[in-house]
Amino acid sequence: MKFILDDADAGHAIQRYGEGEIVINDVIYRQSLVILPNRIIAEWRPGSYQELLQDDFSRLAELTPEIVVLGTGAKQRFPQPALTQPLIESRIGLEVMDTAAACRTYNILMSEGRRVAAALIMI
Repeated sequence: MKFILDDADAGHAIQRYGEGEIVINDVIYRQSLVILPNRIIAEWRPGSYQELLQDDFSRLAELTPEIVVLGTGAKQRFPQPALTQPLIESRIGLEVMDTAAACRTYNILMSEGRRVAAALIMI
C-alpha cells in the first residue's frame, strides 16, 4: 500500500491502493475505474483483464489524453494489439503495467501536468 501527499490543486491523486481498493480524495473505490487529473470515471466496465474489449479503448480515446496508463490487476498483461487500435489511431500513447505500478506512474505523470488517464483494474 502506498501513501502520497494529496495536492488538490494538482488534480486527482491516488492516495493509496491495495488488494480490492483504490483511495482517491478519501473515497474508496472497489471496482475498475478511470482516473484523470480533472475527472474520475467510477465503475469502468471491465472487471478483469480478460474482459477488455476494443470498445473500452475507444472510450479511453474519447477522453483525449496524451497517454493511457493501463493497470491490468495483480500482474502485468499486454492486451492484443487489435484491442488497442483506437488509441493507436488517435495517436495516444499506452503504457501497460500491473495496477500498483500504474497507480504510482499515474501520480507522477499527473504531478508533472501531463494529460494522463489511468485505466485501473483492481488488484
